[in-house]
Amino acid sequence: MMVIKFNIEALNFSSNCSRKLHYFINFLHQVDCLPFGIYKKMGKIFLEHIGGSRMFSCAGCDTILTNRNELISTRFTGATGRAFLFNKVVNLIYSEVQDRVMLTGRHMVRDVSCKNCEAKLGWIYEFATEENQRYKEGRVILERALVTESDGMDDYVGAN
Repeated sequence: MMVIKFNIEALNFSSNCSRKLHYFINFLHQVDCLPFGIYKKMGKIFLEHIGGSRMFSCAGCDTILTNRNELISTRFTGATGRAFLFNKVVNLIYSEVQDRVMLTGRHMVRDVSCKNCEAKLGWIYEFATEENQRYKEGRVILERALVTESDGMDDYVGAN
């Protein structure tokens, strides 16, 4: 793993901000290090694996998304039918925030897609206008028809 250290104060964003920011982002592209939610279309895609005994993956490319321990509810409905609410999901890319009126009220949401194949998988709740729906905020809906469930690993060993 390559660690890049830089002094952000040295960039002095107050003068010639756009040019320096452009150089900074180009530098990050060259070293495959894109923070701040900048999604790179070319180059290496870094995927996470959160472990677990039952895993949910993208149906299109088998990229690991989450595990059974993160499942909150199976009583949701999406565009393709049954959908699940999860606490934590990895390896996603997010659309812009959209205002949607759903069966349970008005919500601010982002569509979520697979980081590897870009297939749409569901959405994440950013904000709920109804007080009794606030438990959904920050949680992810994955549509059952767009994910697969399979055996995982009982004990996950993280990177050292």
